[in-house]
Amino acid sequence: MTRRIIIDTDPGQDDALAILLAFASPELDVLGITAVAGNVPLALTELNARKICELAGRADAKVFAGADRPLMRPLITAEHVHGKTGLDGPDLPKPAMPLQAQHAVDFIIEKLRNEEPGSVTLCALGPLTNIAHVLIRAPELSTRIREIVLMGGGFFEGGNVTPTAEFNIYVDPQAAQIVLQSGVPVTILPLDVTHKALTTAKRVDRFRAMGTKSGDASVALLEFFERFDEEKYGSDGGPLHDPNVIAYLLKPELYGGRHCNVTVDTTNELTLGMTVVDWWGVTDRPRNAFYIRDVDDEAFFDLLIERVARLR
Repeated sequence: MTRRIIIDTDPGQDDALAILLAFASPELDVLGITAVAGNVPLALTELNARKICELAGRADAKVFAGADRPLMRPLITAEHVHGKTGLDGPDLPKPAMPLQAQHAVDFIIEKLRNEEPGSVTLCALGPLTNIAHVLIRAPELSTRIREIVLMGGGFFEGGNVTPTAEFNIYVDPQAAQIVLQSGVPVTILPLDVTHKALTTAKRVDRFRAMGTKSGDASVALLEFFERFDEEKYGSDGGPLHDPNVIAYLLKPELYGGRHCNVTVDTTNELTLGMTVVDWWGVTDRPRNAFYIRDVDDEAFFDLLIERVARLR
């Protein structure tokens, strides 16, 4: 049976690979793609989402623009990582497919109301602003969401935008805390796991060997994206974050973690956006998330490469 998902995203090269993986996987039914401001401003994230849909041969997919700024603070972007377009690397054509007129938050609310309760999974690849707006406007829908699977946070690895905070959570910490307090089942794929999934030269060469439009675009995306982290971490390749969300839905057996309490710091300047993970259960705070720490990185890349190779 296919799993019905909505991908909430701020593309982003790694978001692009996640979307390609979803479209190449018949186990997933992508109901829509909702764009949020994050890696770059909203006008670029919605444009990039449509470019990726067309790259995947899915001009029939529906893309919706959502929140253009976080709930309570100015937008912080990451052009220094992703380039001025957010998708620097390949030269992807201007998309012909239209942006949907409906607001992303309205679309998510409508889908949750109209689909079978517990049948829709929200896959969050960027800041959680759109999903927080849904939970603020229609809190009764929290019981209709099957699960929220998100890339964000970090604890054992620290942060990647401040010493303690990961980018997606730091951009909108208030939204992240709303999601974690919502009662919806939440699975978190943090830096602690994505830093184990590195785009080594050998892995990038496997994309190059495809000889397809999607394979060539993936190489250009990855080679641009990894340069920042290679310089930062001194590693062979950079961590490939967002595709882990989709891979987890496809093959959860590749991942290991535990249920624990996760809380976001929304007040302290030094640790703003930190995901405080009670990994050892030393508090009596309720377990509100499945926090993933381990991945079979070889099997993850095997899955990603095999699926993207199905696209032309």
